[in-house]
Amino acid sequence: MEKEKDYQFKLVEGQYTSLEAQKILLGLINSKINFHQLENFSNEIRFNEKSTHSKIRIELLTNASANISDLIAYSLLNDMQFKIEGNIQISLVPAKKLEPIA
Repeated sequence: MEKEKDYQFKLVEGQYTSLEAQKILLGLINSKINFHQLENFSNEIRFNEKSTHSKIRIELLTNASANISDLIAYSLLNDMQFKIEGNIQISLVPAKKLEPIA
């Protein structure tokens, strides 16, 4: 497998009931929120500082969760389903160099 290129993986593809879509989408979002909460907690413990990036991502993901919940409620009331196509694109890039802690 060639390593110096971009990769794309299809994670979700299909038509889902509202409840299936809720499990898939909110499960993914909640997993990302948990990741950033742990990242933030880890930074507080190790460096006594909060991660601004994680705080922003948690807020954005929480808003996305609320919007998806609204769509699910709407789809239930209107007998609709979700068509979901979820791709992830991955590129390998050089690692960031960390500054030594004085």
